Amino acid sequence: MDKLQTLVNKAKHSTFYLWMLNMVLLRTVPFNKPHKIKVIHIGEDELTMCVKNIGPNRNHIKGIHACLLATLCEYVSGLSLLINFSPKEYRIILKTIHMTYHYQAKTEVKVKFKISKHQIEEEILNPLKTQEAVFKEFPVEVYDSENNHICTGLINWQIKAWKNVKMKV
Repeated sequence: MDKLQTLVNKAKHSTFYLWMLNMVLLRTVPFNKPHKIKVIHIGEDELTMCVKNIGPNRNHIKGIHACLLATLCEYVSGLSLLINFSPKEYRIILKTIHMTYHYQAKTEVKVKFKISKHQIEEEILNPLKTQEAVFKEFPVEVYDSENNHICTGLINWQIKAWKNVKMKV
């Protein structure tokens, strides 16, 4: 089993390992470090992340920046996929991202992403047996601490077996 998957399984039941997972993610995805994006809950088929309204995350009117909200949607869905797929077997790459903003984020925001093992099997792994790649679009909704619907991201991922990836030399 992959190291990330092992750490995530431990973090489901331990605040120490959840803290450790967040430290590992901050180090391995340095782009997100100043934003302090945190995993706050890992369920059987779900992952919840949050972002605070702090200096590096703010736009010119002191709300959470739209690009950070898009990053949050990408991050939660991508990490959820990575947890469920072996990075040694499959390449997961962002194809498109479409954001719709509904309300200004002035407080901490949270995003919950759910994907079941059954959904992964039926919609991704089974089609990959006969197709070179699968494109899967996921809706991701972000809410603030007052339960206002901040934005919805439509995140489209390409999932492909490494054996089907063509690399330029």
